Amino acid sequence: MKNKIINVALIGKTNAGKSTFINSIIGEKISIENRKKNTTLEAIAGILNIKNTQIVFYDTPGTNFLKTTNISQKKQKTELWEAINQVDLILFIIDTFRFSYSNVVIDIKKITEINKPIVIVFNKIDLIKKEIILSYIDALNKTKFIKDFFNISAKYNKGIDLIINYLVKKSKYGHWQYKADQVSNKSDIFISEECTRNALLKFLHKEIPYNVSVKNKLFKTLNKKNIKIKQFIEIKNLRYKSIIIGKKGETIKKIREWSQKEIENIFNSKIHLYLEVIHVNAK
Repeated sequence: MKNKIINVALIGKTNAGKSTFINSIIGEKISIENRKKNTTLEAIAGILNIKNTQIVFYDTPGTNFLKTTNISQKKQKTELWEAINQVDLILFIIDTFRFSYSNVVIDIKKITEINKPIVIVFNKIDLIKKEIILSYIDALNKTKFIKDFFNISAKYNKGIDLIINYLVKKSKYGHWQYKADQVSNKSDIFISEECTRNALLKFLHKEIPYNVSVKNKLFKTLNKKNIKIKQFIEIKNLRYKSIIIGKKGETIKKIREWSQKEIENIFNSKIHLYLEVIHVNAK
């Protein structure tokens, strides 16, 4: 049986549920989920292999980066457009509860410049009446930009199978890009860094999490069920250090414990996580 493949970009506004969607499909947490803005900073691939078909999903930064002129957001904009350029099909994820017709149409018109089929996925359907969703579909269908529509709840894994079956049918004969046992294009080190970054987003406020970076300095498998990880939380503004550490070290302890638990759940191993906040000179 010849192999088939399809590359899919997941796009949509921040908090539309793209990361939840890809994690639900892959069955592992490969992309961090957080209510704060700009959680996904670069395109992360999730790989699903079904018999002879490989589906590669790219979780991308939010569509608010489509037309940004902000220099500090250049990387996210580049990641988003590169993901759109390399795929066969686009799944446009919409938070049904916060649907805005005008905003969606503006984004879709911008994306149509790439000339790729666009499929609308209304997420979080458990939060809104079916009749209202149908009215949204009717309105967007009149634009003639949309190939198909799906209604799902990524959080409760509803409607996911229909999308997978659809994508399998849309796949084409070709060589697989990734190995059969691979679930992401990102390394274990990257995923562990993302867990700590997510913990920073969870326990810190305002702009701080977006102005620090997490770098692994040690990732060592001690035995089959024990992994030792040392990470630096790098800051360019020295005043952030006391905030991240917190009174009597309470904040950094919460960050470490939460991240450690997340990493343990992903790798199914006992994790020994050590964090250190260090000041690096701004370039």
